[in-house]
Amino acid sequence: MMIRGKDVALSALVVGSAAVAGYVFRSGRTRTTGARSKADLGARVVEDVPVDATVIDASSRSLHEIPGARKAIRRAIRNDAREEWEHVTLERDGAWSIVDAIRGSLPYHEGRRGGYNGVYVRYKGRIVVLDAIGWARLEEPIQ
Repeated sequence: MMIRGKDVALSALVVGSAAVAGYVFRSGRTRTTGARSKADLGARVVEDVPVDATVIDASSRSLHEIPGARKAIRRAIRNDAREEWEHVTLERDGAWSIVDAIRGSLPYHEGRRGGYNGVYVRYKGRIVVLDAIGWARLEEPIQ
């Protein structure tokens, strides 16, 4: 069996094309996932609500639009989290926008005169405070 130059060239072309396609695919995927950020939403059960804090109901539409908020609130209630924050970590593009959404679209309480910073939420007859407890950070620098 004799190998011709044309067959070798065709094989090299196919293997080379596959290698380039794999490199491009992997390199594109790395950049996309490398730019992802993280944000931690935390919730804890509170007994006392500051007099200047607004308490919203858990059925609030604005609250439902914040990814992970309901999950963090349910965890806080289920685990009776009074001493520590129950948190949900979100890893996605633009996760830092969740911090802005909590502070911008909900009645955010600045605990300057007592109480916790965050949004006070009534859920199943209890009060939970929700906040972005871990500021978003880039996993890898964007190049």
